[in-house]
Amino acid sequence: MRVIAGKYRSRPLQSMPGMEIRPTSDRLRETLFDVLCAGNKDALAGRMFVDLFAGTGAVGIEALSRGAGSAVFVESSAKAVALIRENLNSLGVETGYTLVRTDVSSAFRKIEAVGSSAGVVFLDPPYAGQALYRETLEALSQWSGVTAETVVIAEHDKRFDPDAEVGLLRRYRKLTQGDAALSFYRKS
Repeated sequence: MRVIAGKYRSRPLQSMPGMEIRPTSDRLRETLFDVLCAGNKDALAGRMFVDLFAGTGAVGIEALSRGAGSAVFVESSAKAVALIRENLNSLGVETGYTLVRTDVSSAFRKIEAVGSSAGVVFLDPPYAGQALYRETLEALSQWSGVTAETVVIAEHDKRFDPDAEVGLLRRYRKLTQGDAALSFYRKS
């Protein structure tokens, strides 16, 4: 696993052995950021990127590498939090991020303390926890940190559909790659 592009391009990232976490593949991360940046390398500049169920931190780190103003990593596992910290340290990232060890349902109050609204929110719950998708998307649709300009992206198994509409969020794009899919939402 590595950083795809930007400041930390081609730098390796560590993962955990076993199936405790399932990192977003390099190829899917590349597709995700190609869509987000769509030919504008400064698309993330000054924007807060929120990485929910952060795992290895690879997606939030990719956002920082590509110029995001800041990144917030939310993860409940102590081992994964240590791994995210290790990955950030290995790249020499000392500022511009917040690491929140909590479950996602408690995270929004803590993220609000960081400041501005989110530019992008990425969520990648365990595929087996399908109820987490609906709960998290519903909470995001009500959270003041998500505005009409915020892009919310859910990574999910291609055989599972987290719904086209959840609360105030409406899916405007869905991409499938291998066994995974990305659903892109905006608040209506």
